[in-house]
Amino acid sequence: MTLPRYEPMLASAWPGPFSDPAWRFEPKWDGVRVILTWDGSQIAMRSRRGTNVTHRYPELHAFTHSEPCVIDGEVVAPDAAGRPSFQRIQQRMNLTGERTVASAMAMHPVEMVVFDLLHLGGASLVERPLVERHEVLDGIALEGAFRRSEPAVDGDGEALWDAVLEQDLEGMVAKRLAGPYRPGVRSQDWRKIHNVNEVEVVVGGYTAGERGRSSTFGALLVGLWDGRLLRWAGAVGTGFSDDALRAIRSSLDEIRRDDPPFHDPGEIPGEPVWVEPRLVAKVGYRDWTDAGRLRHPRFVGFSDTPPESVVLGRS
Repeated sequence: MTLPRYEPMLASAWPGPFSDPAWRFEPKWDGVRVILTWDGSQIAMRSRRGTNVTHRYPELHAFTHSEPCVIDGEVVAPDAAGRPSFQRIQQRMNLTGERTVASAMAMHPVEMVVFDLLHLGGASLVERPLVERHEVLDGIALEGAFRRSEPAVDGDGEALWDAVLEQDLEGMVAKRLAGPYRPGVRSQDWRKIHNVNEVEVVVGGYTAGERGRSSTFGALLVGLWDGRLLRWAGAVGTGFSDDALRAIRSSLDEIRRDDPPFHDPGEIPGEPVWVEPRLVAKVGYRDWTDAGRLRHPRFVGFSDTPPESVVLGRS
């Protein structure tokens, strides 16, 4: 049976947790978005961009159901504590060789967290309200490497948010109970609230800007002191207004230097412009990579904290 090809519905950013009886709240899973199609004899999995990723996740090939269906969910790779780890799922995303995938399966097995049902049998469900789609989804047995997105809380988003913070999950998604599924649309019927950390970092340089930023900069290069060494912690390229870009570039021009202040400049790509490590920036971020880099950093503002006190391990 040939089933329609659906693009995933996307959530709009929302500034913070809220409670409302018209909404259902679920954890935001730190993995890879996948639409899985079961045509009655075999499965196919496609990423958010439409790439066929079926071969990457052999653990999920055992999915079957009595009727053809299309489900939406997130492929995650749990760490030793059972929490989804983006570092682990990254090691699975772009593997292609059969031997390589088999090795990755043994080291970082994956599972699929299912949170929506788009098609069942010969009928599309996308125009039906979320609450009805979930009721039908409850009738599909999810076994092995498949599980429902839980907990799902109706109304009390602030209670679920407390659990998100306690377990240090990526965030929370609020979904309107009466809302349809809009394939390929970033809708206000789904709202994502991120669990964001904040850290102070020292600015040691910047990258050249492109297009609309050609006269300012692309990203700030930031680091943390490790004794007498300034360790590179990543590049911060978002969170700037146009006015801030111009003002920051003016300040950077006043403190330019020829040599890198970082101990490990060879790890920084491109041709950076170096500055004296005098400015301290506040940066929001999701977490740290295994290599000690900020993940999803976003500029918040500058701080008057003395640069020499911004050290590795300081919260």
